[in-house]
Amino acid sequence: MSTPRYDIYAFIHKGLRAFMAHTLTRVGRVDPHDPAEVAEVSDELRALLDICAGHVDHENHVVHSAMESRRAGSATAIADDHVDHLRAIDSLRAMLPRLAGSDEAAHALYHALSAFVAHNFEHMEQEETSHNAVLWATHSDDEIRELEHRIHMRVAPHEMQLALRWMLPHMNPAERARLLGGMRQSAPAEVFDGVLGLVRPLLGGRDWRKLSLALGI
Repeated sequence: MSTPRYDIYAFIHKGLRAFMAHTLTRVGRVDPHDPAEVAEVSDELRALLDICAGHVDHENHVVHSAMESRRAGSATAIADDHVDHLRAIDSLRAMLPRLAGSDEAAHALYHALSAFVAHNFEHMEQEETSHNAVLWATHSDDEIRELEHRIHMRVAPHEMQLALRWMLPHMNPAERARLLGGMRQSAPAEVFDGVLGLVRPLLGGRDWRKLSLALGI
């Protein structure tokens, strides 16, 4: 069997799908007449929208630029989607101040977020198929890893922490161990320990035992 090619989208998209699904269900059951709940759900949605906007920016400036440099026009369709996504993000943010005390606003926000999530799920699948096909045809795995490194250098620490919070619990055990094993080799010990402290409460006992065994901790 051939060795699978490096997939730059795999981990971050698992995290984004999980974060979107979680936030959509939270918005769907929010009580707009409970101020504390409205504040909590609004903060979660703002965090999701922030990471989505950052993800668009990183892909535009790093991944799309690399694709276009070697195959002109290969990122055009998804780039157009990104323009629509940024408009939708702005629209969703504008809806949040109307949420408190309004059943109608809660209903409207839920349906607008549903459409946003649905489009993003289709969009991510297209990236994982057609965009990966371009990247694999025009770049080596080492070059793709370098693109990912360039993205990581653009990510603020709080954005990286949020991304890891949603990626790590929703990877399969082998993916989780591979990512954290690489992090243990390349990151300062205090950073690695901090990530372990972040993920441990988010994993069930079985997943934590598998990770501990894989990492020898």
